[in-house]
Amino acid sequence: MASKTLVGMTCLVLLAGFAQAQEQKTILLNPPDTTRGLPVMKALAHRASARDFDTTAVSLRDLSDILWAANGINRPAEGKRTAPSAMNAQDVDIYVAMKSGVYLYDPKQNLLRLIVEGDYRNLLAGRQEWVAKAPVILLLVSDISRFRAGQETQKLQWAAMDAAMVAQNVLVFCASEGLACRPRASMESEKLKEVLGLSATQYPLLNVPISYKK
Repeated sequence: MASKTLVGMTCLVLLAGFAQAQEQKTILLNPPDTTRGLPVMKALAHRASARDFDTTAVSLRDLSDILWAANGINRPAEGKRTAPSAMNAQDVDIYVAMKSGVYLYDPKQNLLRLIVEGDYRNLLAGRQEWVAKAPVILLLVSDISRFRAGQETQKLQWAAMDAAMVAQNVLVFCASEGLACRPRASMESEKLKEVLGLSATQYPLLNVPISYKK
């Protein structure tokens, strides 16, 4: 009887450990709170690029709304996004770099999927080491294979514009909520492509470190 009890307890412990491991691979995000924030004109009046970042972890509530504002689905029936894209290609993916790892934002499921464990914020910071202090750094990656037409040079132009529009959504939201952020193009792009397993058609274009204000 005792041995059966021990086996049962062992199974429960293993199952709990497995469940925890599975939870770490995905982070469920909150539904967007579309009632929060300042009016657009006031938010624009507060927009500024931060020169320093706090190390306090960004809450799940704030991270959820940042990502939805950036490029979430605002018209579910059509699957369309908060940020426009050339030919509605929806070419921009958002990777979220944190101390625990780098995650990919899935706007359809409204969750984060773990891509790689470990802290790679230093690759996004590049030579500006102080940027790596930010608890969250968003990486905007365009997959130009999603464009249905155009030469490669045109696709790269569209990709840059699409990423910029996603970044601007982030900046306006952060200004509205009093968060510190800064749009950047500097990063270790080739190393990031290797770490994240990006394809030849995926281009890291911009990154946005985010924190609470000091």
